[in-house]
Amino acid sequence: MNDASPRGGPTAITRSDDGFVVDAAVVAGKLGLAPDAFWREMRRGIVYGVVERGEGDDAGRVRLTFRYRARSWSVTLEDLAP
Repeated sequence: MNDASPRGGPTAITRSDDGFVVDAAVVAGKLGLAPDAFWREMRRGIVYGVVERGEGDDAGRVRLTFRYRARSWSVTLEDLAP
């Protein structure tokens, strides 16, 4: 399991068997939303995430991008070779 921790804080992203688990409070803050607004907009489909897996020279990297209207936040995770 690989973990990512922005700025040395608590683990915000955890790799699981099904993909990734991301701390919603971290993403909400990055998108300028309060956690309750984040969940409300996520249920409406206005907040969503995209997972991109690297190929070739980028093999072993994964980029997670979260979008809310015109705002977005991306994080690239490295050394995720199977």
